[in-house]
Amino acid sequence: MSFSIGIVGLPNVGKSTLFKALTKKPVNISNYPFCTINPNVGIVEVPDNRLKKLAAISKSEKITPTVIEFYDIAGLVKDAHKGEGLGNQFLAHIREVKAIVHVLRGFTDPNIIHVSNRVNPKEDEQTINLELIFADLATVEKRLADVEKKVKSQDKTASKQKVVLEKIKAALESEKFASTVELTDEQKPFLKELNLLTAKPIINVLNVDEDNIKNVGAIHESPTIRISAKIEAELADLPPDEAAAYLKELGLKSSGLEQIIKKSYEILGLITFLTTGPDETRAWTVTKGAKAPEAAGVIHSDFQEKFIKAEVTSYNDFIAAGSELAAKEKGLTRIEGKDYIIQDGDVIYFKHG
Repeated sequence: MSFSIGIVGLPNVGKSTLFKALTKKPVNISNYPFCTINPNVGIVEVPDNRLKKLAAISKSEKITPTVIEFYDIAGLVKDAHKGEGLGNQFLAHIREVKAIVHVLRGFTDPNIIHVSNRVNPKEDEQTINLELIFADLATVEKRLADVEKKVKSQDKTASKQKVVLEKIKAALESEKFASTVELTDEQKPFLKELNLLTAKPIINVLNVDEDNIKNVGAIHESPTIRISAKIEAELADLPPDEAAAYLKELGLKSSGLEQIIKKSYEILGLITFLTTGPDETRAWTVTKGAKAPEAAGVIHSDFQEKFIKAEVTSYNDFIAAGSELAAKEKGLTRIEGKDYIIQDGDVIYFKHG
């Protein structure tokens, strides 16, 4: 299971520089708006230190991490929802991703043009948020017009949908995201069906100057993650050991990539389970709350349909025991059935028909 993250923001805030650093993929980062028209897509391995340790114990021939897809979506501008700056095309690209990384400019560089000739991340955030809201409002109003026609013909489903649409419309008109609307469990699937931009999880990322990377609270208080795209670019060019040493030298515990992925997992409600053996040690991603047959289905659909049981060992117990056999002998491996809820770090062997 892979998941997709769209990197958005105003032009020249460092989106493409960040994308290039994260994916180690060359992209056009020219100093002018809309140099990125079609989204660049890069596949990034999700860092997981547990894999190497498991592979060493199992003497695995290969290690396969789970992956994340990053989409570098061209810079939005004010009135993008009206088509300004090819905005409608860019907004359509955002609808395809599971979550959004919103890059805000906190760095000062007179050589890099800002579309408003100033550095104000708070205003930039408001500009992009309003464009997402206006785009969703257009979607909701169009859907509402269709639903109201069906309501007149006594369509009960349409009547229920109308209630949801009116709630969302009221929120958007108050400049609030669709994700803030309180809905019942019965109503939530319809919100998902609408595929609204403001219903997607959003991670705010502030791109700052290198010397301001640890100055928490300065410039802008809202973003979840503070990074320097320049530092990320430098890290991307270094071997893993040198990158780790450079991070330590900077006084940083983790890279921007690791912070973004960790936060992405959190807001999307994802966890990782592991499989290991002589052939391969591998990470797999499932939604939090997934049961054993569903996790087996991530490996192969037949495993879900013909699921019998799962042999489960927690990662810490597996490492402490020193081998799969030792974990079983010490009673650290459990036999779980169809109702078992997968936990992050479970090392699993599935039995199937």
